[in-house]
Amino acid sequence: MGVEVLWFMPITPIGKKERKMTESELGSYYAVMDYKAVNPEFGTMSDWKLLVKHAHAMGFKVIIDWVANHSAVDNPWSKTHPNFYVHDKGGKFVSPYDWTDVYKLNYADRELRDSMINAMMFWLKTSDIDGFRCDVAEDVPVDFWQECIATLRKKKNVFMLAEGEKPNLHEAGFDATYTWDNMRYMQDLYSGKKTLAQYVAALDSNIAKFPGNAYRMYFTANHDENSWNGTEFEKYGDAYKAFAVFSQTFYQSIPLIYSGQEAANKKRLKFFVKDPIDWPGGYPMESFYKTLLKMRKKSWALDADAGYKKLPTSNDNAIFAFIRAKAKDHIIVMLNYSNQTQKFDLNWPRLKITPKNIVLGSQEKITNGSEVELKPWGYLVVEWVD
Repeated sequence: MGVEVLWFMPITPIGKKERKMTESELGSYYAVMDYKAVNPEFGTMSDWKLLVKHAHAMGFKVIIDWVANHSAVDNPWSKTHPNFYVHDKGGKFVSPYDWTDVYKLNYADRELRDSMINAMMFWLKTSDIDGFRCDVAEDVPVDFWQECIATLRKKKNVFMLAEGEKPNLHEAGFDATYTWDNMRYMQDLYSGKKTLAQYVAALDSNIAKFPGNAYRMYFTANHDENSWNGTEFEKYGDAYKAFAVFSQTFYQSIPLIYSGQEAANKKRLKFFVKDPIDWPGGYPMESFYKTLLKMRKKSWALDADAGYKKLPTSNDNAIFAFIRAKAKDHIIVMLNYSNQTQKFDLNWPRLKITPKNIVLGSQEKITNGSEVELKPWGYLVVEWVD
């Protein structure tokens, strides 16, 4: 489809004590029993090395999920190095939030910091992975990440994705951060809780907070959302494609495609038990994502540092239009963020040629002042080169 990076959720062994569900079930893969081993449920270290090697041969980069904030309650560290953990006033280990199967790690301890960096370096050296997706990165001190990432990059120029959206994560060295806020904006927009004007204002506010070289990971689904809050079809209904187009084309975006989205998966995947994705045959959304990802690779206008400008239309209550541009490449995205057919004029004086419709692969008769019609939650993406 054009995917470049494969992100594997935690492949480390899962703790047994206080395991979510029962011991016979998988439990939470974020309860790490051993930071330097492969969960036997998935295979062996040799299997993992072969998988990474094969993925590299196919042109993929590989990153793994890393849990630096906490470990399983029965991780050997809890016995051998109790100083690695946060304790309450009574001396008891602390579990973050309601995650009773894990204990929070103590980054005031120098040895813990060194041990965590050492464990991450182990995976670089052992299996030649290309980076990490760091779980609840905001709950780990920024100065640790700064030291950690700088150390890892002495070995390899790793790609670092933070599950968090504080701007200072980029200052610490992370390449990309999550856009949880945008996901909530999309839900509120679809449900009618927020107007389009409020949605755009929230986007502008978010852009102003982040450095120009930041990558932001946009998505319509991920493992947390699918399991706990519903599939993209439950959350966005008929708007799921329009929001996916936005995620692929907006300023600074790196889009996430979650497992099963290419198969139009309508199933909530259970979090703590083995729950395989249904692959019924065929991939209904493959061509949709392939078209968008091919466009991202082809056009400089969708580079992370390409310019962004909201374009005024004659119907800004329902239509969100914006342009991305770099060098001679231009992409205009038009989104009908309403449940009714909308007509509008696109007021962009430089649009003097017949641009190409990215989705249909045809020429589009759009000029400044010409009327455009979009179906409910419809979209139109056009490109041209000066």
